[in-house]
Amino acid sequence: MRLTEYAHGGGCACKIPPGELEAVVAGLFGDSAPDSLLVGLDDGDDAAVVRIANGTAVVATADFFTPVVDDPYDWGRIAAANALSDVYAMGGTPVVAVNLLCWPRDRLPMEMAAEVLRGGLDVAREAGCPVAGGHSVDDPEPKYGMAVTGVADPARLLRNDRGVAGVPLTLTKPLGIGVLNSRHKATGEVSPAAVAAMITLNRDAAAAALAAGAVCATDVTGFGLLGHLHKLARASGVTARIDPGAVPYLPGAREALAAGYVSGGTRRNLDWVRPHLAAGDVKEDELLLLADAQTSGGLLVAGEVPGFPVIGELTPARAGVSIEIGQAPT
Repeated sequence: MRLTEYAHGGGCACKIPPGELEAVVAGLFGDSAPDSLLVGLDDGDDAAVVRIANGTAVVATADFFTPVVDDPYDWGRIAAANALSDVYAMGGTPVVAVNLLCWPRDRLPMEMAAEVLRGGLDVAREAGCPVAGGHSVDDPEPKYGMAVTGVADPARLLRNDRGVAGVPLTLTKPLGIGVLNSRHKATGEVSPAAVAAMITLNRDAAAAALAAGAVCATDVTGFGLLGHLHKLARASGVTARIDPGAVPYLPGAREALAAGYVSGGTRRNLDWVRPHLAAGDVKEDELLLLADAQTSGGLLVAGEVPGFPVIGELTPARAGVSIEIGQAPT
């Protein structure tokens, strides 16, 4: 049984398109937010953050998606790493998680569901985060993820609205997960490099960003590098410049793109960002890779983080443009 054949989309590529989502939640925030709510819906950050007693902030998030690979254990590991990433992307430490499982119990064996949960548990153990139960429903399409609660220092958060002009942009995982996963869904061909990237926790990258003094970051998931960078630049009131030659890609990503394995989510990402994009003579294929819908991608940090590549910089705001693509001046 191939899990990906039971899903209409794969991983974070199955997200509701960003433009549609923003329209849906547009009226759900505003004056009623308490002073203790440090991060809410306003800028579409990675998780909610609430200040509690004794100089502590609680970070809360939930993330789940359809199968991105056929191996149930790997899917569980990927989904858990992806859910935990939202806490790391805020500069927090996960302290407890609960499972979210939707399963077609009449079509797929429950033993396979147990493997999914085992994969999630193993990655949560690696993160030092206990999994304390969860919730399950009978569903025609399998879905799995976690709701995760973490803690953070409210004075040392990583937020997507704290970027300033003049700082570099660092990316902590290579791109290309989306096109490789699309190829896997279509052909069954597994990319070990993509699986390894997706199950890698963003814990060490977040710790390095905080140690380097960063205050602005986001993780790169279903809206692609361009989509998440657009949100960061818009929230921070700056323009971002990306050097396409500096962006790292997983082995085989360009070949998968050339073979046509591009998800609908990736194309919707590019369509959403294009009105705010100054791309010059950059080719469409390059833009699709930059908009590629990632699952459990890396962190995009405003600031230089030792050990990770710098892919661009933040610049003063340019009217109507959130992202410029072109080599940074030397």
